[in-house]
Amino acid sequence: MRRPAIAALVVALASLALMAPTASAAAADDNLCRQEWKGRDGNVRAWEHWGCNGLPLGTTPGDDRFWGDSAGEFRTPAHTLASSVMNSGFVGGRDVVAFYAEKDYRYEEGYVCLAPGELWADNLTDNYFYNTGKVVNDNIRSHRWVTASECAAGSWLT
Repeated sequence: MRRPAIAALVVALASLALMAPTASAAAADDNLCRQEWKGRDGNVRAWEHWGCNGLPLGTTPGDDRFWGDSAGEFRTPAHTLASSVMNSGFVGGRDVVAFYAEKDYRYEEGYVCLAPGELWADNLTDNYFYNTGKVVNDNIRSHRWVTASECAAGSWLT
């Protein structure tokens, strides 16, 4: 009788040990994003790694029609690298950032929105473009500022 109970206890403790690094990594990612937070300065930002870490890919208060060209603040190879994004835009009016799977803000190819109250999305691997199901990580091609009413219920980044 004791062996099954001991085996169950060992499995439970091993499971907790495996979960601890994941929780620590998530907390570290969140802390890095907190360090990168500049307050409400009117900008959208992106980084190449999770948790607002690695190479900054761009910072701008404006829209950018193609992250894969040599114009604007977000330039190639940003369109194949973004793994975390931040919305430090001013609240009111067009204060939501819509990120698109294709250049020129093509809605049909999929998009996601980041509300000002969310502040950042520190890991884009678990987010999918609305109406296409394509993963957002490393696939943002353009962005623009929109109102919340321009974003569908299932399009919000977390």
